[in-house]
Amino acid sequence: MGNLAPLGQLTPQGTGGASLTRRQKAAIIVRLLVVHGADLPLKDLPDEMQAELTHIIGTMRPIDRATLEEVVEEFANELEGLGLTFPNGLAGALHALDGRISAHTAARLRKEAGVKQAGDPWDRIRALDVKDVLPLLEQESTEVGAILLSKLDVGKAAQVLGALPGDRARRITYAISQTTGVTPEALERIGLSIAAQVDARRGSVFDKGPAEMVGAILNFSTAQTRDDMLTGLDERDSDFAEQVRRAIFTFTNIPERIAPRDVPKVVRNVDQAALVTALAACLGGEGPEAKAADYLLGNMSGRLAEQLREDAKDMGKVKAKDAEAAMTDIVNTIREMEAAGDLLLLIDDEEEA
Repeated sequence: MGNLAPLGQLTPQGTGGASLTRRQKAAIIVRLLVVHGADLPLKDLPDEMQAELTHIIGTMRPIDRATLEEVVEEFANELEGLGLTFPNGLAGALHALDGRISAHTAARLRKEAGVKQAGDPWDRIRALDVKDVLPLLEQESTEVGAILLSKLDVGKAAQVLGALPGDRARRITYAISQTTGVTPEALERIGLSIAAQVDARRGSVFDKGPAEMVGAILNFSTAQTRDDMLTGLDERDSDFAEQVRRAIFTFTNIPERIAPRDVPKVVRNVDQAALVTALAACLGGEGPEAKAADYLLGNMSGRLAEQLREDAKDMGKVKAKDAEAAMTDIVNTIREMEAAGDLLLLIDDEEEA
């Protein structure tokens, strides 16, 4: 009998909703929803609010059905009268505006207010691509690397392991056996630290990576300047030079970067005078510029292609300076179409589906 609760705690009390505080009513609603299997995101509440809610639920006595119905009706009426809610505090505001304000602004606000990124940091880390996980492993200790690897999905962990140098991969694999004693608190701290590194990389003040930035600059440079810069980059860092080449888009890249079906769209958007000038400078030649011109003409209507050929022929010889300016104008239009989402450039050797 000593294990039975006191009788007064088992007998429903007709207290009435008026005698309950708002927090007690909230505890009743939470308890009711949990009993009926609702998945409430209570862990998203501040720690002190979670603790207070737990304390209130633990100290409340049973209530009768009439009191329950009164509390539920009051709760439903408040919901119906609610027009608009706002997130609670800076953490909630940052979560609501995620992706709508710049990454570096969000990171600065979190740092200034001491607000951590919402949600489980390991969920965000698991969502990273393999190429984004590898730099994190390179700068972490073997022990932290083992924890990171063990938190990834099995398939992705195998890809990451296969991309690591053999010795590094063996050390991390062995270290996984030493991770069983890591506490939940330590695991969260490690996750927050790694997620902060990811945020710092994404929150760069630059919109493009180094190769993309150099490529964008060289897109607007003359052919001679572009060739000189790439030759110099080859001598200093051939890998970076190759990345820059992939980021560069010039008139000669049109055949491999623009799908045949998109050529008519490009032709409609480019300045016709620039197009005719570029064609006049290229037709009849055998270099990459001539191939680009033939590609454009070969993927538009026959009638339009014939008209452009006649216009280009009537123009006669074109100065090299004017030809390069016309090609640059066409390339700039294509880049603007890509930025606006009106055109998708193919990458490297990607084939049209």
